[in-house]
Amino acid sequence: MALINPHINFNGNAEEAFNFYKSVFGGEIAMIMRFKDVASPDNPVSEKEANKIMHIALPIGKNVLMANDVPESMGRTNENENRSKISVGAESKEEADKIFNGLSAGGQIEFPIGDSPWGSYFGMFRDKYGIEWMVDFDPKYKGQV
Repeated sequence: MALINPHINFNGNAEEAFNFYKSVFGGEIAMIMRFKDVASPDNPVSEKEANKIMHIALPIGKNVLMANDVPESMGRTNENENRSKISVGAESKEEADKIFNGLSAGGQIEFPIGDSPWGSYFGMFRDKYGIEWMVDFDPKYKGQV
């Protein structure tokens, strides 16, 4: 079965955000590449952009959360965009609480975690970096949804 690996754009704070995500999910950052790492005479990188993240990856279970900082030349990422959310399927209520409470710290809770009308244990929020998340535990699926 194919895996879905979310990719997030940041405005210069991808590394900070991923250290925060690592503190909640655990694991180790598998890859971090800065713009200066790919600089060449044909592809110059300004000093201001040199240490920004070109690619960062954090494995979470069988999936990988990935991101980059958007170079200023490409414009800013709209941090209030409301087009998509990252959905995390927890394997227990305890894991759902841990993830929800960890990731929502400093953010805005849209739907407090608890028993949902459709029968799962669910919560929804925007984290302190503007990324929208849904955390769900459904005993019928145990982390698969």
